[in-house]
Amino acid sequence: MATAHEFSPATKPTLYFIGVTTRQSAINAVFPRWAAHLGLGDCELRGWDFKLRDDPARFRAAIDFIKHDPFSLGALVTTHKVDLCAACHDQFDELEPLSRSMGEVCSIYKRHGRLHGRATDPWTSGHALGAFLPRDHWQQGAEVLILGAGGAGTALVWQLTRAAAQRPVRVHLADLAVGRLEHVRRLHASWPEVVPLEAHHVARPEAADAILARLPPGSLVVNATGLGKDAPGSPLTNAAVFPERGIAWEFNYRGQLEFLGQARAQQLSRGLCVEDGWTYFLHGWTHVMADVFQREIPAHGPQFEELSRIAATTR
Repeated sequence: MATAHEFSPATKPTLYFIGVTTRQSAINAVFPRWAAHLGLGDCELRGWDFKLRDDPARFRAAIDFIKHDPFSLGALVTTHKVDLCAACHDQFDELEPLSRSMGEVCSIYKRHGRLHGRATDPWTSGHALGAFLPRDHWQQGAEVLILGAGGAGTALVWQLTRAAAQRPVRVHLADLAVGRLEHVRRLHASWPEVVPLEAHHVARPEAADAILARLPPGSLVVNATGLGKDAPGSPLTNAAVFPERGIAWEFNYRGQLEFLGQARAQQLSRGLCVEDGWTYFLHGWTHVMADVFQREIPAHGPQFEELSRIAATTR
């Protein structure tokens, strides 16, 4: 069983990155440049790799360490957002209500000696989507298929189904895990005046292909499964046909990215807009760094554009 003693005490203000293959992330090159630009002083980024569906005791040991180590300021959580929240929710002094209801933690930070956790994905996914989605896109009657009901997929459901003037006609959510689908169904039922949600259990990629084939033109298809980065493969088969004039959004920006390759192969023939997860990556990290280092980092405007430019030099 993991214990907090496995983690080395920080010797300077430190932000942790809790993921699967953290050494491969662009943030390792981006963080020092951002820290210098933001005037954060002598600080450090440390990556911690956990296995998919790792032992809950390991997550608890990590959170206990961050909570009690003076120079450990907080963490960004990717991939393990749901599992970490399930294992560690009682260790937080303050857990944001949206984080508690969704059952996920993206951002971990301290205020006045108390450990906070919150879900930033509902906001970062909205900012990233807004960067490429035309303002009047949903007027044509398009729908959405989100492949993956983990933390990122659930957050996008929240973003897309809340009542507003511009929303898709319907959101489809597909996953292999029945329990996760039921969790999102219950959440969706608790939100007032929302866009309809259809949850689909897909035991094989061919089942996801069939849902894809029924989408109207212009629909948005999102890979929120982690396949192509955290594990090999795609949630679709190579026989899948994207909706005409649709949008294919790969949440990841690194890895084999099989889903992205499938979309790009049909980009001309189907008139697709194809996006990777780079802008999502930028918003995710800037939101958490704002929490951890107590800095105001706008999601739009000159300061964000400069941080984007700095990050792009490392890509």
